[in-house]
Amino acid sequence: MNTTATARPDFDSASDLAQLHRMLEDIQVKNGWNKPTPSLYPQPKQHYMPAHWQYADARAALHAAGRLVGTEWAERRNLILANPIPGNDYPTVTTLVAAYQMVKGGEAARSHRHTPNAMRVVVEAAPGTFTIVDGTDVPMEPGDVLLTPNWSFHGHDNRSEVDAYWIDILDAPLVQLLGPMFFEHHPDKVEKAERVDPASPMRFALRDYKPRLLDVPEIAPGVRTLELGPPTLDTFDRVAVALSAGREWQVAQSTANQIFIVVEGEGSSRIGEHGFEWRRGDVIAAPAWLAQRHRATRDAILVRMSDAPVMRAFRWLRSGTLPP
Repeated sequence: MNTTATARPDFDSASDLAQLHRMLEDIQVKNGWNKPTPSLYPQPKQHYMPAHWQYADARAALHAAGRLVGTEWAERRNLILANPIPGNDYPTVTTLVAAYQMVKGGEAARSHRHTPNAMRVVVEAAPGTFTIVDGTDVPMEPGDVLLTPNWSFHGHDNRSEVDAYWIDILDAPLVQLLGPMFFEHHPDKVEKAERVDPASPMRFALRDYKPRLLDVPEIAPGVRTLELGPPTLDTFDRVAVALSAGREWQVAQSTANQIFIVVEGEGSSRIGEHGFEWRRGDVIAAPAWLAQRHRATRDAILVRMSDAPVMRAFRWLRSGTLPP
């Protein structure tokens, strides 16, 4: 045991601020009157940048990974859509991460559970492809949205002969930031499913939500939105968006971080100063406090995820106006 006492600085001997600042280091505090970076500022600063990932590229890469990466040693065969800012290798936006995932025909991905909430949007899947949530086979079909609430066991079982591709969204960056991360494998490699439930509350089938979406009133010419729920996840939401060809949706800046997935159609987006052209299966990162414009060149359906529930819970949800 080290009993050596550290001499306390003699603050009365400080002859100038520079000397006082050096003494403060000795007691492991920082001065609050000369901070190099202000801790308070008049509006949000955005460290993440708008970004766009093309499904065609991801699909080709995952197809190659199917030959080289086996699920017997990889927890998931996926591609993390890390925001392309220096030093980042995980979050897509501040609180959320997106990833493309592939499960080969005849293959299963082992079951596990974790404290992050998760969901997935299916891009390609043949009949016989399932995600297993707490012992229930939930069918996966193109355009479907499937939920995995935190601490629910889940795995994937592709009993078809066709490779399946989808996009995962998790709030893992938020959990990592706050700390309560837990993870556990299922005692069986792949949880045994007791039944198949096409109407599972964990599933929003495209064939169900698309007609509802197209039937709701427009929020702007050629623009319709529909929140997918209940059930909901505590930390991020899901909103289906329909854009008619030739129409533009202008979205005011917001403190909510957002990710868009293109379910159908083609178009373009401008987020802040960045512009992208997109099509089915693409993913777009829209960090907070940047104005957005989305335009469809063909009738389109997108699914937007955002951390608005977190911002709303702490009364941090704010929106601004579009710049001139």
